[in-house]
Amino acid sequence: MTDALFWYGCNMTRHAEIIRLGTHMLAAVGVAAAPTGGPSACCGSPKESSPRIAEGMANRTMQRFNQSGASQVITWCPTCHMNLDDFMGATQGKQAESAHLAQALWQRREALAPLLTQTVAGRVLIDMHIGNRTGVNEAVPGLLRLIPGVTVLEHPYRAPSYMCFGLASIPGALADAKANMLAAMAATGADTLVTIFHSCHRELVGLERTHGIRVVNWVHLLAEGMGLAYQDEYKAWRNSDDPEAAIGAERIAAAGEEAVRKLVLPELTRPR
Repeated sequence: MTDALFWYGCNMTRHAEIIRLGTHMLAAVGVAAAPTGGPSACCGSPKESSPRIAEGMANRTMQRFNQSGASQVITWCPTCHMNLDDFMGATQGKQAESAHLAQALWQRREALAPLLTQTVAGRVLIDMHIGNRTGVNEAVPGLLRLIPGVTVLEHPYRAPSYMCFGLASIPGALADAKANMLAAMAATGADTLVTIFHSCHRELVGLERTHGIRVVNWVHLLAEGMGLAYQDEYKAWRNSDDPEAAIGAERIAAAGEEAVRKLVLPELTRPR
């Protein structure tokens, strides 16, 4: 029987290092969580335009969770987290408690704090959003304040939608959110922008190149405090003069050149 599941959802290909670091951190604070995700563990949100397909995907995932015997499902993606509470559990009889990764680590902060031995200099502002119900706006600032050298700055600005993905399709909305966040950083004297969710990280890492600030995910910052090595390859690709060269011919060939050119490069080369 599995004690807990670390559910990273189906959208994991761009940020594998965050998932690996999250798994390591859970183990380090005493949570035996089996990682689970990929296409066979989807919440159904990628197919929300086709309700029957989305329902089938979500139901299969919920059945897997219930059959595992896990007492807790620890989430990473905010969409997965909300879908788990809103309809997956309601239709399939949710048998496990749920908590976001940030909540799970914050609940075990007494075990985490002694592991944060490395000083990380930074005046950070967190990219907080309204509309999410994952508890991250409370947990992430508390976690970052445990890191030696980190100063967490406060500003009242909250971006609309529960993460940046919700703004991307609305003309001008994402640009306004970025401008407001940069203004908040200037007002507080922040030098580091900390993202919470993977969608926001992808949208904001380009600011590192264009505005001379540092952009890191909260998991990255905790990893630095713990002395854990990682590579944020997505950020390197996004900010490269030549993303195709940065990825490398061998990896492109392994993934499929047509797929990379159709699905990956347009995302990496879009306006920052």
